[in-house]
Amino acid sequence: MAGWNTDNAAGSPGPGAVTLLEGSSFCISAANGDMSAGSPQGAFFNDTRFIAEWNLTINGRAIEALSANTPEPYRGQFIGRVHSDESADSTLLVERERILGTGLTETITVRNYSRTPCPCSMAIVVDTDFADLFEVKEGHRSRLWKQKRHIDGDHLTLESEWNGHHHAVLVTCHGAHVQDHSLVSSATVPAHGEYMWTITAVPLPDRASTAAARERKLDNKLPLQAKYPEHEESFRRITEWRAAMPVADLGDDAVEKVIRRSQEDLGSLRIFNPDHPDRAVVAAGAPWFMALFGRDSIFASYMSLLLDPSLAVGTLRTLADYQGKEVNPLTEEEPGRILHEVRLGVGTGEALAGHGIYYGTADATPLFVAGLGELDRWGLESEAVQELLPAADRALAWMENYGDRDGDGSIEYQRYTDQGLLNQGWKDSWDGINFADGTLAESPIALCEVQAYAYSAYLGRALIALTNEDTDTAETCAAKAAKLKQAFNEAFWLPDRGYFAVALDKHKKPVDALASNMGHCLWTGIVDQDKAADVVEHLMSPQMFTGWGIRTLSSEMGAYNPASYHNGSVWPHDSTIVAAGLMRYGFVEEAQRLAYALLEAADHFGGRLPELFCGLDRERYPVPVPYPASCSPQAWASAAPVHLIRLLLRFDPILIWNELWLAPALPPSTHFRLDNVPFAGHARLSIDVDMNTDTVEVEGLPDHVKLHLGARPPLSDLFNLTRTEHHSATSSAALPSDWPPVTP
Repeated sequence: MAGWNTDNAAGSPGPGAVTLLEGSSFCISAANGDMSAGSPQGAFFNDTRFIAEWNLTINGRAIEALSANTPEPYRGQFIGRVHSDESADSTLLVERERILGTGLTETITVRNYSRTPCPCSMAIVVDTDFADLFEVKEGHRSRLWKQKRHIDGDHLTLESEWNGHHHAVLVTCHGAHVQDHSLVSSATVPAHGEYMWTITAVPLPDRASTAAARERKLDNKLPLQAKYPEHEESFRRITEWRAAMPVADLGDDAVEKVIRRSQEDLGSLRIFNPDHPDRAVVAAGAPWFMALFGRDSIFASYMSLLLDPSLAVGTLRTLADYQGKEVNPLTEEEPGRILHEVRLGVGTGEALAGHGIYYGTADATPLFVAGLGELDRWGLESEAVQELLPAADRALAWMENYGDRDGDGSIEYQRYTDQGLLNQGWKDSWDGINFADGTLAESPIALCEVQAYAYSAYLGRALIALTNEDTDTAETCAAKAAKLKQAFNEAFWLPDRGYFAVALDKHKKPVDALASNMGHCLWTGIVDQDKAADVVEHLMSPQMFTGWGIRTLSSEMGAYNPASYHNGSVWPHDSTIVAAGLMRYGFVEEAQRLAYALLEAADHFGGRLPELFCGLDRERYPVPVPYPASCSPQAWASAAPVHLIRLLLRFDPILIWNELWLAPALPPSTHFRLDNVPFAGHARLSIDVDMNTDTVEVEGLPDHVKLHLGARPPLSDLFNLTRTEHHSATSSAALPSDWPPVTP
């Protein structure tokens, strides 16, 4: 996942960096709470760094970090101490409580543990550069703002202007005075007592008056949610999210920690449209991708269905609102196309001629339809599914009229201008698609996984049509899926290699690199059964499987680099999709091996899977090696452990037929319990699995839903039975053998 027209080499915010999230705003600081303009730190609002420097000193000394934590995603607590010249141990402890929302509020409490009063001078250096998010990420400034400073008592206003754009931030500390770039205040802290300062920084709208902001008052004696009333809604949302989460008793403390971390992170990555405050979508990841992304948000919400189906509903509805309507070469908008990302910063707006939406992706549009089909199969939000059908049909029309650029039946991509992304699949770095010898593929490029997503889209739409007793649409879409599957297996298969090409290049030549992308093809079921074993053998070979996950590119390929972004690293979401593909084709032991490896890797990362990590062999490196600029938390990485649990349970609802299939593939002697699982609208399930006695119990299952314990039979059998019961006129000859699709 790369941002619009960027490279992927973000600098590191430093060891122990703390990230706060609130909607699309975020704040990155060092472990002691300070922020430095010379590193990718600061407070960001609307993809712009409004605070670049925020450095606290007490009596002229920096604060030594002792601990930091984030009780809520938007609230940070930092504990440090002030060194003393007189003793090895400091008697002054400093607590900084930081709240992020429409602005930033920090309460600094100095506690004096000596037996005598202590004079303290608090100074906080504040500055801004109003840099675009990607300028900070890349460490390169492309525009310099003309800056002004206004001082009014204890108010400091920092303003900047560039090329007609105006930004301002108001910083206030009651009773302080402005000295150079600092807000300074002095007080005597009593023996065994404390003193408190509160500092606020509020971004101001374009050419806004500061009068209203200057009148802002805070009562420091009120409880948190009353003290900061603008955060009451954030507090309510995160509290409700936690209460609604499934509760896991998995018999393994490390795995339980991973699942809890995933739940917390997905809750923190939700963003809300002010026009639809009840509609949550999943931002792609912190810190650099706190925005709606088509591909990433669909994948993350799909993979977290076991937690909260509303994420998928909100994401699909929001993407439908922004669905392409016209042809615009600059933004790559086309009728029916689903966006790649939404951005608000000046840099993106300038490059896109004032537009904040970029559409340059080949996979989000078929994934949109496939995601809607999955939602329908879960029997969830039937009203939303029907509401979104026109958008799904427009997406299918895009696939055929714009996605298939040359009419050969495959979806290709080629950017319109040199401002857009060179590669427009999930491996969207400039060097992400290459031949076995390392040569870069030239566009138009048809990716193997994009064809697989298109296959799933047609099948998903056919299934919805069947639900609506629209047999004509079901037959048409199923026939298109069958035709695509046949063409794919002919054009992409490399019989001399025993695996699928990662892509076809502009000459329709197979791009012969051995890559993880073909695991996505297993996931959707587009792979012919007689080819699956060879694909699995390659994916689980030492060249691809590191012992922690699947490499994005085989170690035998010319472009392989275990510390690259897309050419040899391990992406947890990618490996999870591969595991789902293995399970789908009946390679249970291989799927288990991969799933357990990913969960073990998460434990080494403190319970949180990062966006990616280095693709080094586990035998040589017994601890997974971090990738330095990896996002954390990142949406589809956070959702991966949740999907792994579903995968290992083989939890497979087919609620359009009122059936649930459950066939746990857990380690021997495991006792597993999952409570409060959302299901079929407002139902909540409790799933209890005891592998010692091979027993499975499900509580809370609606009476009309039939539970099948064991591996599900071929779906074509289930489908044909349903057709017979509904006296469908659909021709079985037009249906793929595995229709309709189900991913574990």
